[in-house]
Amino acid sequence: MISPRLKRKARKELKKGDGDLSWRLVTVTDPGSDASEAYRTVRTNLFYAVVDAPLRVVALTSAGPAEGKSTTCANLGVVLAQADKNTLIIDCDFRNPVVHKFFGLRNFWGTVNVLTGEESPQDVWQEVLTPKLKVLTVGPIPPNPAEILSSERFANFVTQVRHRFDYVLLDVPHIELFSDAAAVAAQADGTLLVLDAQSTRRGDLRRAMRSLETVRSNILGLVMNNAEVSKGSYYSAYTYA
Repeated sequence: MISPRLKRKARKELKKGDGDLSWRLVTVTDPGSDASEAYRTVRTNLFYAVVDAPLRVVALTSAGPAEGKSTTCANLGVVLAQADKNTLIIDCDFRNPVVHKFFGLRNFWGTVNVLTGEESPQDVWQEVLTPKLKVLTVGPIPPNPAEILSSERFANFVTQVRHRFDYVLLDVPHIELFSDAAAVAAQADGTLLVLDAQSTRRGDLRRAMRSLETVRSNILGLVMNNAEVSKGSYYSAYTYA
């Protein structure tokens, strides 16, 4: 989903040490690109994935690290907002939060503050790009992520926000090492599993799907990153709902 030109820019920025990931928001920086169109295709598939019971809460995870789940989550949130859908992105990756870096936000407060009862959601989520898009960062890193994400308080929180937005996107850790993803996926209406066409192994993908099936998560489909679809084009996205 990320063009080679933008990847080169990213390497330069990372050397500066600023941690800015806004270059990955191709739906903002390059809305006419094939990658942006691919995200819009994912959006359309979400609209029609379950006709009788429209999806509201969608978890995004991956089989392993560095497969682009947070990039997919951020760009999907943007295109949903562009389609006039009130959208909330919640960073549930309590171990390695990065969603705030896509939108130039500070991660001083967020989901953890809400779950500990210190703040209400509307006091800590932040509006980005458009009034239709809100982002809830993680906030202070807790010592017990799995326990918090599997708690009744988290389940109640998800129920609360699902009634306030058209779509709630949950960015959670990859499944390979942590139980957090399965705990969050159990609270969602469905899960998108993100993979890297060049590096994800079939065995890892099968294990990830089994983990999601164990918690009876509705696997909506796969979003494929880094897929060579034509000569000179290496970044696109597909979903099979």
